[in-house]
Amino acid sequence: MIEHDLKYCPKCRDEYRQEMEICATCALPLVLGADLAVREKSASRRSRKGPLTPDDHLLVIFQAALAELKHLKALLEADQIGVMISKDSQGCASGGCAPKFQLLVRQEEVQDALLILAEEHHRATVLAEHDATHAEAVFNPEAMEAVCPACGFAFATTTTTCPDCGLCFG
Repeated sequence: MIEHDLKYCPKCRDEYRQEMEICATCALPLVLGADLAVREKSASRRSRKGPLTPDDHLLVIFQAALAELKHLKALLEADQIGVMISKDSQGCASGGCAPKFQLLVRQEEVQDALLILAEEHHRATVLAEHDATHAEAVFNPEAMEAVCPACGFAFATTTTTCPDCGLCFG
């Protein structure tokens, strides 16, 4: 995965710190990760075939309710990815479940489609703006102090609820 704030060699793809200017292997000027990502996305987009044809080999990349898939389909189509929605033929045995639908894309565009869906997930859930520094923190009731994995607030373990964000550990 390309880190936007690092630099990369456009030929060998070696990764460098921001202050570096020239690739040690290829002697080429380095490119900022954010610029490289834009270049790759543009090149990938130009190679796409657009709307599906009967000869395309399709793969299921997502399953959800129809309304959600319509939104994702529009995102993928805006990026020239061939995509379609199909009803899941596997429904539940009792017939009482809401119908599920599948999002299918051309096999050779699966990676691009998954990247776009991941970007949309980060945008929609605001994960890109969330500080995940303390996400690995564990509440230990035997310790004197705990750090909340949601907000990073340090508090005494005499309480099982984070006083800052309200996350409950009990």
